[in-house]
Amino acid sequence: MNPIQWLQRLTQPPASGRRFADVFRYARRALALAWTTNRGLTVLLALLTLVTGALPAGVAWVGARIVDAVVVAIGAHRGGDQLLYGPALTYVGMEALLVALLAGAQRGLYTCQSLLRAQLGQRVNMMILEKALTLELVHFEDSEFYDKLTRARREASTRPLSMVMRAFGMVQNGVSLVSYGVILVQFSPLAVAILVLAGLPVFFAEAKFSGDTFRLFRWRSPETRMQMYLETVIAREDHAKEVKLFGLGPMLLERYGKIYDKLYKEDRALTLRRDAWGFMLGLVATFSLYGAYAWIAMTAIRSAITLGQMTMYLALFRQGQSALSSGLSAVGGLYEDNLYLSNLYEYLEQPVPAPRGDVRQGPAPGEGIRFENVSFTYPDSDGPALLNVDLTIRPGESLALVGENGSGKTTLIKLLTRLYRPTSGRILFEGRDLEEWDEATLRERIGVIFQDFARYQLKVGENVGAGDVAHFEERERWTEAASKGLADPFIRDLPAGYDTQLGKWFKDGRELSGGQWQKIALSRAFMRSRADVLVLDEPTAAMDAGAESEIFEHFRTLTRDRITILISHRFSTVRMADQIVVLEGGAIVERGSHEQLMQLDGRYARLFSLQARGYR
Repeated sequence: MNPIQWLQRLTQPPASGRRFADVFRYARRALALAWTTNRGLTVLLALLTLVTGALPAGVAWVGARIVDAVVVAIGAHRGGDQLLYGPALTYVGMEALLVALLAGAQRGLYTCQSLLRAQLGQRVNMMILEKALTLELVHFEDSEFYDKLTRARREASTRPLSMVMRAFGMVQNGVSLVSYGVILVQFSPLAVAILVLAGLPVFFAEAKFSGDTFRLFRWRSPETRMQMYLETVIAREDHAKEVKLFGLGPMLLERYGKIYDKLYKEDRALTLRRDAWGFMLGLVATFSLYGAYAWIAMTAIRSAITLGQMTMYLALFRQGQSALSSGLSAVGGLYEDNLYLSNLYEYLEQPVPAPRGDVRQGPAPGEGIRFENVSFTYPDSDGPALLNVDLTIRPGESLALVGENGSGKTTLIKLLTRLYRPTSGRILFEGRDLEEWDEATLRERIGVIFQDFARYQLKVGENVGAGDVAHFEERERWTEAASKGLADPFIRDLPAGYDTQLGKWFKDGRELSGGQWQKIALSRAFMRSRADVLVLDEPTAAMDAGAESEIFEHFRTLTRDRITILISHRFSTVRMADQIVVLEGGAIVERGSHEQLMQLDGRYARLFSLQARGYR
């Protein structure tokens, strides 16, 4: 491959299709982000950048005057004149002042960077989390979306500041180069040309390998996410029991190591290629530097320039090459930051359906909930999770959903709470389509406790208060809800009562039994005093049949005027419901009261009889 072909290959557009001229499109966004985060710091950063860029040339110029003043003073003294220290000392004082100003500007620059780093990092992390709050449940169940989120959280939170710093660094080095060039051109315009051209090969190589690094980073997001998951399984207390009992630790650790080995081999190959090319191309810059040294030295020997000028030009050429290298590295770094920052904005710009509803009250409160020919299919799924469901539940009625795992019971609840949107058909609440309701109002009216309810590493009271964020810290509401959820007696026996820290993540944290956690979850449902619909999706699965029956009898007594929906595999509890719906393959295959379904002698009757024989 000849040098021309190599250079063409080196500068070809990345495989993603971005043109090199377009790679800095996020720089403006990063600067705008810094500006809106802290305008004062951004302005001060810009001013200090200009000062630190201009002062080194001034120091070099004054340094040349010192050398020339010393040479003149020595020559005059040898000629019999009086030894004069004044001019040299004056220039020494000027250089000391300039160096002090430069040191102060550099320290101020570092301080501004540190302060802006903290503020900008927090701002970007807040943007990532705020975006997460706007996403729908389906996004979190999509593996491709998780790859976007992983990439955004791993790198993009630090890249905006890096891009801002590199942009200012590029300006700083640009100012330095201009000031050096103004002085060097007095020696020879060719010296300026050599200074610039010598740094280009390294720059092109860095740009090429930055693109390769970025593409490698994107390709292996699933493996990186698997590593993070394995870390969680090995090191989290909620997985520790099974990991130890089943002896999973060594196997999981081996899998973790294999992923690392694979990623390390890819990194090593890229690093070796990058450093080898960087070394070879760096020799071009080194040879050009010492070629210029020889040129300047021979010029001084011919007395075409003074010793002070020689010292200045050598210093300027060395500093100029360093500034050019730093400037081109900043440009290459901007290119790399731009690529990584695209992950952040790819995540932040994830399309989310705009909230359409603003209704806070339905026209027909007595109608309750009505499903009209509702079907739903998960993304990339082969078949529907729900199919042509028609169902009505009126205020004061209780409904039980029965069916095998995967029959669509929980999916139906997620549609009711608008965590999903129907693929076809519609769901009405109080005579109004769910899509027309204000989302916050709708969710205030529906309280749900899922089987996999959250166990927050917070105080007991806050775990209960999580059921209604508007009253999150109200102790009276905690105790009222916990009494209804049958959790108050055991809470009062805890060391600090409702102020007891739960979980093992924090100091003095207490762990509860499965049944106690489920009573906390049930109390959480009762925090929603405005809820007209209460849903229990197997939250008492860890309790024995007697305790579950007692809880649901208590639950039914407290919710006589509300719609209650129960999902349970225990038919002794299910039989309490006014209406029982049997789901199979996402479709309703039977419905009616317990007595009606037993008379029908269909699927429900067979399952009930089968379970009843197990208790004999």
